[in-house]
Amino acid sequence: MLAKYFQLPQHGTTVRTELLAGLTTFLTMAYILFVNPTILGAAGMPKDAVFVATCLVAALGSGIMGLYASYPIGMAPGMGLNAYFSFAVVLGMGIPWQQALGAVFISGCLFIVVTLCGLRALIVNGIPASLRTAITVGIGLFLALVALKGAGLVVANKDTMVGAGDLHQPQALMAIFGFLLVVTLDRLRVRGAILIGILAVTVLSFFFGGNHFAGIFSMPPSLAPTFMQLDLTGAFSAGILNVVLVFFLVELFDATGTLMGVASRAGLLVEGKMDRLDKALMADSTAIVAGSMLGTSSTTAYIESAAGVQAGGRTGLTAVTVAMLFLACLFIAPLAGVVPAYATAPALLFVACLMLRELGEIDWSDTTECIPAAITALVIPFTYSIAEGIAFGFITYAALKLTTGRARQVAPVVWVIAALFLFKFAYIGS
Repeated sequence: MLAKYFQLPQHGTTVRTELLAGLTTFLTMAYILFVNPTILGAAGMPKDAVFVATCLVAALGSGIMGLYASYPIGMAPGMGLNAYFSFAVVLGMGIPWQQALGAVFISGCLFIVVTLCGLRALIVNGIPASLRTAITVGIGLFLALVALKGAGLVVANKDTMVGAGDLHQPQALMAIFGFLLVVTLDRLRVRGAILIGILAVTVLSFFFGGNHFAGIFSMPPSLAPTFMQLDLTGAFSAGILNVVLVFFLVELFDATGTLMGVASRAGLLVEGKMDRLDKALMADSTAIVAGSMLGTSSTTAYIESAAGVQAGGRTGLTAVTVAMLFLACLFIAPLAGVVPAYATAPALLFVACLMLRELGEIDWSDTTECIPAAITALVIPFTYSIAEGIAFGFITYAALKLTTGRARQVAPVVWVIAALFLFKFAYIGS
């Protein structure tokens, strides 16, 4: 039955191969179960409820991706967007997390409209490649700052704004050990390297960090504290247009880029295109909307799915396997609850470092391309806001193309986005 539904023979794969590929993908992305509650918990959200929401939306998104779009791609709340949600929107802008969830819901609805209307290609193709790359790099730098702060390696300093933390503290030393362990295991191609690193530091925290073991298995915690707590009225009235725009743009670029990258590695592209891209994007956007209702930040396709593809995954059965494993994780809430911030910091820093490799794709010979890209990447961490970095990048790009007589090279969508951000700065402020 499975072979027939997922057309396994046509894709040259078997049920066993697909199940193993799903397990491989799950192990590489399961770290989000521990990282997401930590990050969203910093914004005041109940960590236990966020853990349940993370499990459910990862299962839902991966299940839809497998059953509807039939791609071997796992989904879960996205790294970078969860940090933006907590540290920039809630803590930085002072917006309640309920309103921030409302902004996620609105961005997901916009994503659905764009997908249904076929406008995705128009928007994605209209945004310069240099800015798309810079946004990824900037988010990587932002994640790195969050990770170093969580590990106690970077602290506030009234004279220099930031400074080095106390490296004699066991938390900082354990975080450094965890990072080196993750990188080493990844280099040795050990499956689940990030997850192993998180668990290793958590175990050490019981001996050197004053942590207390609370068990592994239990019934799932209540979802009630976050379920349907999104505040749509507040989101519309809070003047957070730029927040919605940032969520939408990053979701669009991240989803499209990840889907194309994993599909290419799996040999599923036909003449450079994905046959069921709209279905895959619909799975993505549906998960975003559902996640905001359950109580988590934006959901997206995971590039870690490439590990499952490498293991032979070629169909939606791989993604369905990922979904079932995330559902099973609902019963390990006690384990997730004892993972300290300095145990997830190595995972954040590792992901951040990998995101910086995109810098090589920028055309550094054209200053009208590389300068806006550099501005975007630098402003994001230095202002602690992805929104500000994207805004400065788009405005700088449009301005430089205009002043150098290259206005015709700018797509209409870039002018629109730059104008929106300029209007926001002029009439609303930062």
